[in-house]
Amino acid sequence: MNLELQDKVIIITGGSKGVGLGIVESLLEEGAIPVIITRNKESVEEVLKEHENKGNEVFSAIAELTDPKQCEDAIKAVVEKYGRIDGLVNNAGVNDSVGLEHGNYERFMNSLKRNVVHYYLMAHYALPELKKSKGSIVNISSKTAETGQGGTSGYAAANGGRNALTREWALELLPYGIRVNALVVAECYTPLYEKWINTFSNKEEKLAEITKNIPLGNRMTTAEEIGDTVTFLLSNKSSHTTGQLIHVDGGYTHLDRAL
Repeated sequence: MNLELQDKVIIITGGSKGVGLGIVESLLEEGAIPVIITRNKESVEEVLKEHENKGNEVFSAIAELTDPKQCEDAIKAVVEKYGRIDGLVNNAGVNDSVGLEHGNYERFMNSLKRNVVHYYLMAHYALPELKKSKGSIVNISSKTAETGQGGTSGYAAANGGRNALTREWALELLPYGIRVNALVVAECYTPLYEKWINTFSNKEEKLAEITKNIPLGNRMTTAEEIGDTVTFLLSNKSSHTTGQLIHVDGGYTHLDRAL
């Protein structure tokens, strides 16, 4: 399907691994130019080298996203390179297990900075260019905002914020023709997810226990499936879709898990 994204410059935070990388690869299939913004220099260099060998154009900027100045500088680097920004995918974050009983103020605030504050910063600094291009924003969110998980107050609160900002920005940016949507992830097998599974002594049994409760196919969502939906949301093929929380989760969040 031609989503008319040829040569569109799309920023993806945390785009060198997992869900972010799935989005990058889907965008490349549509001829877009992904720009990865991450603090992980080693992983992004691997991605750049791989796609350079394939003849694909991928740009990157190294930034610690909890630092407002580095967020601003990353956006400036993209504009200096391409002269425009056509889309923004806020994706970077980590389920850092900052709970209520065993957490504290400092850790909770740091979790918000790691998981939602930079969503605001990146959108704020990219906005002048998005207004020119009538670009689109997609915020990656998590089921934890809706289902809870236990022991992860910071991450759950951040994802509630991501969902709320999606609706708020969709309204605020209507006059500029900028669409804003969120894609909600439930169980997607990423390197971080694998790291968590590996903390269990019975990791195969633990994984099977989870996948049996995913109604559609009793399997994990793939990063490719998320990437394809994000790419569609960035394109004009979804030109009348804004302010939506779209679940790509095999029915995990809303369907009866006894199915």
